[in-house]
Amino acid sequence: MSKDSVLILGARSDIGLAVAHKFASLGHPIQLAARNVETLEPNRADITTRYKVDVTLHEFDALQPDSFAGFVDSLPKLPLIAVSAVGFMGEQSQNEQDLAASSLVMRSNYEGPVGILAELANRFETHGSGTLVGISSVAGLRGRATNYVYGSAKAGFTAFLSGLRNRLAKKGVHVVTVLPGFVATQMTENMDLPEWLTAQPMEVAEKIATAVEGGKNVIYVRSIWWLIMTIICNIPENVFKKLKL
Repeated sequence: MSKDSVLILGARSDIGLAVAHKFASLGHPIQLAARNVETLEPNRADITTRYKVDVTLHEFDALQPDSFAGFVDSLPKLPLIAVSAVGFMGEQSQNEQDLAASSLVMRSNYEGPVGILAELANRFETHGSGTLVGISSVAGLRGRATNYVYGSAKAGFTAFLSGLRNRLAKKGVHVVTVLPGFVATQMTENMDLPEWLTAQPMEVAEKIATAVEGGKNVIYVRSIWWLIMTIICNIPENVFKKLKL
């Protein structure tokens, strides 16, 4: 029995490639979507050879919302699993002072992912089935001085995914929100991250595959993050604003 195609948006990212490998290992055809996607040809060839599945490349720019409908129309087959691994953190100090820099962070983490998932959601709703996966962040659960521009975009994305899940719950479409916490990727390579709180990209991919198969709604990659964020979110504001977080 053939398995549903899986579309990976932001396929150049470490998490995106890990998700591609995971679903390919389960027998799913893979659609890799990214900017300058032709540079992913070695990855396409590797995944095809390694897992004996069809893998196709598709040019996609999350900052070009006018192209989203045409992008979906151009796919060889409507995927019934789509994973958004699109994101860009930037530097908080620059984001505070530079409107263009903060706009890029917000568009990359909110406007772009929301737009393409909304387009796919409408197609999936018409089809009567499908799964949408959005990789958000624990940074969106409470604004902190050290990354509130990025965090605010992720907060919006998390809220969008929640509303979309509520809207499509009776339409046969499943929506998964992923809250990874720290992940060892190119985005975080210059950060001094505690190993016990830092997941590997394949760890994230495995959790996503399990959530898709099991119909889970909101997942933390490492469960300790649920406890950490519960504590942070319950600190009184008059205390929280004095902390260096």
